[in-house]
Amino acid sequence: MIHDNIRKYRKEKGLSQEEMAVRLHVVRQTVSKWENGKSVPDAGVLIDMAALFEVPVSKLLGSETDQDGTENLAEKLAALNEELAERNHRETLMKRAGEKRGLILSLSFISMLIVLGIKDPVVSVVLPGGCMLLAVVVLYRNLALLTSVTTDDMKLRVLRVTTLFNIGVFVLGVVLAALTAADVIHYSEHGEKMFAMLFVACIMIFAGIVSPKLPFTRHTGLRLPWTVRDEETWNVAHTILGYISVPLALLYVACSLTVNCFEQVTLIIMLLWIGIPGGISYIFFWKKMHGRYGQRV
Repeated sequence: MIHDNIRKYRKEKGLSQEEMAVRLHVVRQTVSKWENGKSVPDAGVLIDMAALFEVPVSKLLGSETDQDGTENLAEKLAALNEELAERNHRETLMKRAGEKRGLILSLSFISMLIVLGIKDPVVSVVLPGGCMLLAVVVLYRNLALLTSVTTDDMKLRVLRVTTLFNIGVFVLGVVLAALTAADVIHYSEHGEKMFAMLFVACIMIFAGIVSPKLPFTRHTGLRLPWTVRDEETWNVAHTILGYISVPLALLYVACSLTVNCFEQVTLIIMLLWIGIPGGISYIFFWKKMHGRYGQRV
């Protein structure tokens, strides 16, 4: 890149940024921006810079031939400016995404501190629940930023629907937990198990519907160490999750109604629900990494 070449030839000439700025009739901050890739010199300054360094303009531009020295200089600088603008745009988006991730993590940390520090059962449910709900809302409002999916993309709509469903499930859980802690509602042992069974089955069925449509993202979905590293592996895992979720949910309901060991049934179904797509996608990822499914990633 041109900024690397400017730094390289300046140092070869033994010039400081200040000395180079004086020679080119600019300020030191301008030289710093050139060398840090924040801007590029215009055609006239670039020609003067090449003369100062005693190298062809093509060398500064990183061209392999000397024929492009001044003839296509304007076009090359325009392309560099476009590339620079795109890179700066990406860096700005990454910075904003980092700020949103930091806010979500801060809200999660605050909710954990509230749980550890407050003994009142109702308050210890409502306040952390409010913090986590706010974190989910921040995630929902910044899905396009955090996932780099355009607002017109169908996949972003799927993400929004999924996030809204997660918000609904979370709010329902917080409200029921608060009402139970305040002794407003009571469950029998059987009623509690049936509610938990329906709750989990609904989540599984919803996941089965949306999983094959979820885009590659680190925020929503089956976020295993290998699925978040490779988009193909992500798609394999979520396609399988889409196939098995509804059958496993129906099996879970049937077993919960007929088998007395509810906790064991729930554990086995959860292990199958996560383990089957997780295991198959890991095998796919391992074979891909070792060159058995195309080029190594």
